[in-house]
Order: sequence, then C-alpha cells, then structure tokens
Amino acid sequence: LSSQRKFDEIKKANQAAAKKLVEDQFSSSSEDDDEDAEVKQGKILAKTFTVYTSQTDGDASELERTRQYMNEAFQSGAMTCLICIASVKRNQAVWSCCGCFCIFHLVCIQKWAKDSLFLVSSPLTDDDFGKRDYPWPCPKCRFEYKRSETPSRYYCYCGKVENPVLDPWLVPHSCGQICEREFKPPCGHKCLLLCHPGPCPPCPKMITTTCHCKKAKPVPRRCSAKEWSCHLPCGRMLLCGQHTCENPCHSGSCQPCPRVSKQWCICGRQTAERLCASPQWQCDQVCGKALPCGNHTCEQVCHAGPCGDCPRSGKRSCPCEKSKFTLPCTEDVPTCGDSCDKVLECGIHKCSQRCHRGPCEICRQEVEKQCRCGKHTKRMPCHKPYLCETKCTKIRDCQKHQCRRKCCSGNCPPCDQVCGRTLGCRNHKCPSGCHRGSCNPCPETVDVKCNCGRTVIKVPCGRERTIKPPKCKQLCSRPPTCHHPTQEKHYCHFGRCPPCRQSCQKTLTCGHLCPVSCHDEALVKQTGLHQSAGPWEQPSEPAFIQTALPCPPCEVPIPVECLGQHEVSLLPCHSAGPYSCKRFCGRLLDCQNHTCMKECHHVTKINSSADGKKAGPECLQCEEECTKPRPSGCPHRCVLPCHPGDCPSCLQMLKIKCHCKLSTLYIECL
Repeated sequence: LSSQRKFDEIKKANQAAAKKLVEDQFSSSSEDDDEDAEVKQGKILAKTFTVYTSQTDGDASELERTRQYMNEAFQSGAMTCLICIASVKRNQAVWSCCGCFCIFHLVCIQKWAKDSLFLVSSPLTDDDFGKRDYPWPCPKCRFEYKRSETPSRYYCYCGKVENPVLDPWLVPHSCGQICEREFKPPCGHKCLLLCHPGPCPPCPKMITTTCHCKKAKPVPRRCSAKEWSCHLPCGRMLLCGQHTCENPCHSGSCQPCPRVSKQWCICGRQTAERLCASPQWQCDQVCGKALPCGNHTCEQVCHAGPCGDCPRSGKRSCPCEKSKFTLPCTEDVPTCGDSCDKVLECGIHKCSQRCHRGPCEICRQEVEKQCRCGKHTKRMPCHKPYLCETKCTKIRDCQKHQCRRKCCSGNCPPCDQVCGRTLGCRNHKCPSGCHRGSCNPCPETVDVKCNCGRTVIKVPCGRERTIKPPKCKQLCSRPPTCHHPTQEKHYCHFGRCPPCRQSCQKTLTCGHLCPVSCHDEALVKQTGLHQSAGPWEQPSEPAFIQTALPCPPCEVPIPVECLGQHEVSLLPCHSAGPYSCKRFCGRLLDCQNHTCMKECHHVTKINSSADGKKAGPECLQCEEECTKPRPSGCPHRCVLPCHPGDCPSCLQMLKIKCHCKLSTLYIECL
C-alpha cells in the first residue's frame, strides 16, 4: 500500500509538471519568433476574417484597425496592463474597456475600481458615503463605469463565454465563436468576425439607400457607407421662406440663407442691408411715442407692439414701501416720514434713517464678532469682516499637507499642490493635484523602433526598456565593412552585421581570384597574452580579435610537365613548378645502345632541332663494354667501349695449323 501511495504521488507530480510546461509554452503573448509561428498567426487571422471577407468579396481594407489589435495580441510584450506595467499573458484573466479597448488584468482592474470608488466616496470628501452610485473611470480613456459594472468574472472579448479555454489556434482570450456585437453606430446588423479584441469593423452588409436630398434613385451600398450625396443642388426651402438651398446634396439641416437684402428694423424707422437669415433687428433709437397719459413718452429702444401704460400711473409706494399714494403721473411720490427699517447688507440690523430715496448706508453698529475659525473674538463695526492671523493646521484631503490658510473655517479647500511623485514608468512625474492612493498610469506612449527606424510599435511609457524591438522586413542598409562593394542581403537588425559569406575574389599574385569566403573580419584566438600567477588562478576565457587574414595559397590546378617530359600532372597553382616524376630518365645515350638510368631530371637541349628523346649533357655517360655479337668464329671481345655502329675488324693474331697438322701459320683473326 505504501508503494502504491508513493507511485500515485509521483504520478500526480509529473502530471502537474507537464501541465505547467504546456501552460508556460503559451503563457506569453507571442514568444515564437520563427517562421512557423508567423505562418500559424496568419492562419488564425485569416480564419477570424473569413466570414467578413466573404461579404466584401475579399476586400479587407476596413479591417486594418482590428488587425492591429490582433497583431498586438500575438506580439510579445505588446499587450501591457497599464495598472501594473506588466505583460498580459495568454493564460491570465483579463478585462477589456469598451471605450478604448485597452486590456487589463482582471485582478488589477478590480483593485483599480475599488480604490477609485473609495477615494471618490470617502467621508472626507462627501457626507453621502454609500448613498450615491459613484462611477469609476477606465485608467486609460477615463470612460466612466457604474459601481454595478465592476468586472467580477473573466469573459471572452464578445462576452459569450466565461473563462474561455486556452487554445493555441485561437486569438488569445477569444472563444472562437462569431462576435455578434452590435455595430456602432447601431444599424441593425451584428459583427461577423470571430471573437476578437479591439473595435468591430464597419458593417459590410449591402443595402439599398437613396441620397440625402432624396432626389436620386436608390442604389445598393454598404451599410457602413449608406449616407451619400448625389452632388445635385439641395433645393429645400430655407427658413427665410424666400430662397431655396443651393448647396450640393448634404446631410443634416440646411445652412442659413447667405443672401443679403434690405430689412426694416422692429420699430420700422430704419432699413439696412442684412442677411436674409436674420431679418429681425433693432435700431438704437428710443421709441419716443406718447404714452396714454399724454404727459410722458415711451423710453424703450426700438420695440414691437404697443408701448403700454405709463409706469408712473396707478398707486405708487414711498421709498420704504410702508405707505401708498395715488397721485398724477406728473408728481413724484413723497417720503412718508416713518423709519426706513430695511434690512442692511449685514442681514442682522435694520436701517434707522427716516424714509429716504437711494440705497441705505452701511451698518455701523459695534458688535462682538467671532473670527471665521472660531478661536478669537473682537468688538468692531458690523460691516467689517474679522479674520484672525492663526493658520490652520488641519491636514488636507491629500493626507499629506497642512491647510496653512489664515483663519480657516474648517472646510479646508482641496490641496493645490502638484503630486510630483514618480510614476510607474520611471520616466515622468504625476502632473495631477496632490491626492491619496496610487497615481494614475502614465498616459504617454513610447515608440519602439527597429534599427533603421522604419518599423515602429507604440508601447506604454516604461515598457520600452523591456520590450523586444519589432521585427523589420526592410533590408539592412549599412555599408559593408569588408572590401566588397555591397554586402549580402539580410533584414534590418541591431548589433554588428553577420560575417560576410561572399567569395573573396581578390586577385592573387598568380593572377587568379581568391575563391574562399571573405576573410577581412576573421575572429582569431589570442594565445599567450596572460600568464597565470599560479595554479589558484582561474583560467580566463580565450580572447578573440577581429583581423584581416591573408588570402590562402592558390589551389587552381595547373597542368605541369615533369623535368624529363615523361608526363603532365595537375598541380595547385601555388606549388606549380618543375618536378621530378621519380621515373628513370630513359633517354638514349650517345652509345645508341643504352638509356639514361638517372631519376627524372632536367635535360638541356643543345639545339632546337634535337630529338626530344636524345640524351643531354646532364645524362649519364655509358661506361659499359661493347656487348655486340662477334662475327662467327671470332672468340675475342671488341676492343672499344660501348659504341654506336658496327665493331671494327678483329686484328688479333691467331696461331693455326693446316689441315694435316704439319705446318703452323700466324694470321689475323679476320
């Protein structure tokens, strides 16, 4: 049982390790930079856009913005949570803003919403804590969401599937189903792409619609471009009621009539040239018509309708409004003689003067006044404000700085200092007013460029130090560092260019071209530069220097004849020269009987017409005896050394007897 238990524990541990390895393989936005990953990404994008492009006959020009968001979803480090300034990985729960489509970690946006609601609804800033539904903003675009819209679960982009399964053949955080979100602005149709990040593309449906002025015949057009103009004159009646709109067919209301005509003012005394769109206007003359009383004239400036009754007719009150008099309009209302008793500007005391015309005087009564902060009192005229010199020591709503306002009532104003804390990007400081809690993310974006600067991606400020530069498809434009006029074609990159692999093609001393790879910048290992102090010293890494190596010896095969002209062999150009083939010379000696037995050697020709197989001065001299056959009957050797031609006659004396053996003669051998 114990062995079985151990086996099960090891099995579970191995399965957990394998699962973690698979998740880590797809954890980043895009960590495969090889060609297979690009092909795979292209297939996923094509699959996502298939339904849309089938409606547009293959036209994908309206998908560029959505394609950009999807490419960022695949690209390593391009999707960054602006709250924690960390990469958004495939296997992490995320939330997407419906205003700017920026993607955040679900945990980060939940904490952001909670902190924002706490700061806005804090009792230090509002007494209605918990009673009002305060909104919280998106960290990037400041789009406001209700408290009830705080995300609590992880959904795909289209919102259909909760906790979408990690699938390497789908866009990260996508469910793979058709989006079906309503287009903006609403047109009655739904998005046809597969579940995707970013905004939905324009509606691709075809509908039949007419122009703005309704004069042209209805034509089929895409729903996203259903508003169109026939460019004919609009012809609608303008507000002036006299002229028609002459602008080309347009949307919305017609512009005011641009024509000018003579218009009478309201009172009808003056005329002026004015725009047809604003016919009513006032001149600057006083009306001056006699009022019904017959004693006064109308004092209104250029008006329409009757002037009305005389403003001095009927019952009129005295200045203190305690007594009323019925007098002719030609007489002024007298003062009543009673006390004024109007409330003064202080709002506490009343005017003690008799009924009078004009404004009341300021309050001059001596009162015991308390300062605004309530710490001091002083006896002084009622109309003067009393502010002491005591500075407020309360902490403002930022919870950092004191109020320091003289004679503060306790309702301290918000802190007017700039926050100035370094933001998470480490490049900028917070420009907001002094506040509690975390600062908003840095709103700036930084361009990360390739080496040549033609390929650019925008990343949140602070990520430019960790993001990989974009892969550029432009060819490297650096000048070659070797002797070649142009370098091998390769893509834009950082650092040194790869070693030149072109053929050297330098002219050697022999006249041939060097065929090996370029060796102007060869890495050569340096040896013997550092002597170790003892066996305790660790050996250092070998140092390499970049230097130009000389061209190797020429290896072009050259046909070369041996010294004795026995054979022709192909030798490397650098070693092409007279050589011995190690055979016997074989040239016929002067004796015409033997050949030279020396090893293949140089032979000097005495004259140009000499036979090529005749021995020369360098060949051996024949020292043999003559071995030619003697005439029949001659037992003697040739007295000459080995020689050409026939041997001379033998002159040796022989002693012979006659046939009967009685006589002896001495005669030559011949």
